[in-house]
Amino acid sequence: MNEQANTTLVKQCYDAFMQGDIPRLMSMCDPDIDWELPEVPGATFTGKRHGHAEVLEFFRRLDESETITEFMPQEFIAQGERVVVLGRHVGTVKANGERYETEWAHLFTVRNGKVCGFHEFLDSFAASQAYSSLATGSMRQASMQQGQGQQPSIH
Repeated sequence: MNEQANTTLVKQCYDAFMQGDIPRLMSMCDPDIDWELPEVPGATFTGKRHGHAEVLEFFRRLDESETITEFMPQEFIAQGERVVVLGRHVGTVKANGERYETEWAHLFTVRNGKVCGFHEFLDSFAASQAYSSLATGSMRQASMQQGQGQQPSIH
């Protein structure tokens, strides 16, 4: 595919996401897709994922964790098989009501007409601040489990 076709595919992925049509979005992704967000303590949807099942789990956890009030792709830059998208996100953590804003960059890799890679870069400090009370709770629970002879469970 050429750069214009790759950009069109990525825009279609965003359209599907913003309409809540995750099955349509997944149909545009390679079954062996690599999906990565920076680790944010307390945010169970962050980290690395591989394949459709794990990416679907990402969307499920994101929906459980956060209300997205603004999600705006603003600029698309394509070169070869890569499409970089710059945008903005405003969300509220459902468990504690904390709101955060961040600008982001998404790096998509497109091969054979499918998205085979997605990597998000964002202000992880802003997200960490919003999720910090959840991370603290997880750490406290892990500490208590250790004291009871159990292995810690950090999510």
